[in-house]
Amino acid sequence: MKFEAIADSGLDLKSDWKFDLKTALSHVDLPQAEWIGIREVKEINTTRYVRDRLPQSNSRSLSHGVMIEVLVDGQFGYASTNHLDLANMQITAQRAYQQAKTAAKWAVHRFSINQRPKSVGQYFSPFLKPADAITPKELNELLIEICDTLKVSDKIVKTSAYAVITEIETQFISSNGSDIYQKFLVVATDYAATAQNGAVIQRRGDNGQLARCNQIGMEVFDHDALLQRARVIGEQSVELLAATECPIETTSLVLAPDQMLLQIHESIGHPLEIDRILGDERNYAGGSFVKLEDFGKMQYGSSLMNVTFDPTTSGEFASYAFDDVGIPATKEYLIKEGKLLRGLGSSESQVRSGLQGVANARATSWNRPAIDRMANINLEAGDHSFASIIADIEYGVYMESNRSWSIDDYRNKFQFGCEYAKLIENGKLTKTLRNPNYRGITNQFWSSLAKVGDQSTVEAYGSPFCGKGEPNQVIRVGHAAPVCLFENIEVFGGAS
Repeated sequence: MKFEAIADSGLDLKSDWKFDLKTALSHVDLPQAEWIGIREVKEINTTRYVRDRLPQSNSRSLSHGVMIEVLVDGQFGYASTNHLDLANMQITAQRAYQQAKTAAKWAVHRFSINQRPKSVGQYFSPFLKPADAITPKELNELLIEICDTLKVSDKIVKTSAYAVITEIETQFISSNGSDIYQKFLVVATDYAATAQNGAVIQRRGDNGQLARCNQIGMEVFDHDALLQRARVIGEQSVELLAATECPIETTSLVLAPDQMLLQIHESIGHPLEIDRILGDERNYAGGSFVKLEDFGKMQYGSSLMNVTFDPTTSGEFASYAFDDVGIPATKEYLIKEGKLLRGLGSSESQVRSGLQGVANARATSWNRPAIDRMANINLEAGDHSFASIIADIEYGVYMESNRSWSIDDYRNKFQFGCEYAKLIENGKLTKTLRNPNYRGITNQFWSSLAKVGDQSTVEAYGSPFCGKGEPNQVIRVGHAAPVCLFENIEVFGGAS
């Protein structure tokens, strides 16, 4: 496929050319290609880490390159480069073309340009203050002050303050007219204190390790608000030293949104990935207890369970307007009133499975092809306030902030641990519990969902470290949820 070339400008194709994606596409000469797409990614990552008042990491990195995708004989081929000149664009496109030609000989499914419809648009992360609104000196001084504030007692043996600021620009263009520009500003933070009293050691963080992550600006570094949170974190880490061990019971369990983050991620997000169900992940991340024929039929949980895929949520960690192959993002129900409706399948997986999917072809960087990934997977709010949920419980446990997780490779049987818990007695939160854990089986657990918190209880968290794919791709995901009550759940303590 040969596109209209620009007029000869006398450019040295190896050194003097200022990179432009449309110019690059116009120079790619692949006469037999059915479709060509180029995705450019530029990412600037800034990491600041302070431990016990001492800076441990002050780094800033730049990654910039392109992925070229070519459709030939019903197969997609991929090749990437960070040598951004016209000669290397042609070489890289030829590599992608040859990969597709080779794959076509062994094709199980054949694809067409229908999997890459034309899309045009833009997306910008919402923020009030840009990345340069805080200087490295100001951020380091704030993180040091947070460490000072975390140390509320001599029993605090370690403090840490961590901030990662990532600026990402992507552009995607294609031979059938797609032209998409998206610009993201994302921030992930973690503030934690570890307390010790003899053999008892307890860590308390800021809603779980790096769970506080959003598309937001430097307004997230509000001095007074952060120091107030740090003080509570430090106090709770000391409080846990004298806390009672979580009892071994089958009882009512209330989960805070910062633990619902993990519950949604592991027992809904991963098992609903269509490529995983099709077997693509068996050698690495495993399979799924969900089968293709379960969609539209399986009762995944109680009738109170409503789960959406929604990259359109403003400010959530994995929001976008288009996925990485140009499919427009829309809010879709994965589970409605407990019934499984739709999987996390991108355009190729939809063709392979014959199922409806979502716009979730995502890549971790310019040197990886897009695969089926979670984005924002959210549990929709119900109609109960936090106070009313607790008031109706005679006996139970309330847990916050993930500490540990274990789940089988079919995403069915699981055991999760939290940082902090409270006993619920006669409708009130009473004594603090340490080392709280719970276990369950996915369908049984979600079928025990008895109450869902209202909008006032909803909080959005996420993770920058969702891993999948060979070669590995670590990507950002977001999960918003209300407080939830589950009945007849096995809870237990652990070694301190």
